[in-house]
Amino acid sequence: MSITVTTWSLEQTAPTDLLPAPAPEGDVRIVRAEVPSPEFSRFLYSAVGGDIHWVDRLSLSYAQWQEHLTRPGVETWVAYERGTPAGYVELDPQDDGAVEIVYFGLIPAFRGRGIGGHLLSYGTARAWDLAERWPGRAPTKRVWLHTCSLDGEHAMDNYLRRGFTLFHTEVSQERQRDTPGPWPGAGV
Repeated sequence: MSITVTTWSLEQTAPTDLLPAPAPEGDVRIVRAEVPSPEFSRFLYSAVGGDIHWVDRLSLSYAQWQEHLTRPGVETWVAYERGTPAGYVELDPQDDGAVEIVYFGLIPAFRGRGIGGHLLSYGTARAWDLAERWPGRAPTKRVWLHTCSLDGEHAMDNYLRRGFTLFHTEVSQERQRDTPGPWPGAGV
């Protein structure tokens, strides 16, 4: 069975485009995962995307995860609430001065509490200053991402409130997939 999926591409073209969200109440911290860890990255990917049809990376081997995570400039920033991983943002710089927010989201138990806007604000700011942490990399000229109609119900609104603007829309037919949950067979 196929379903209609709308994919929206959004961008910021200057650091001043970012409209930060306030930090949430309580003990919420955002920390860069500086040691490439396929196990941890796969956990974040499946825990955040398990209920919203993220399946494209589930078939990657350990070596493929490692190869991606060790590319110069790839960064994973993790939000923690009281020491527990709540969500993450993954940045992937490109040679043209663009930085893509490849993945962003929260584990279901942490959604709707103000953490997402804060994490997106923080991650976007880190995309803009990424060259400061990677000697030899040109300054960021553009931060972009895509989201789709399968993502969380507040995703698009969060991107727009953070100052991203729409630059492309695509509608396609895709095979409907089972939602794997955080791990195969677990459901949500």
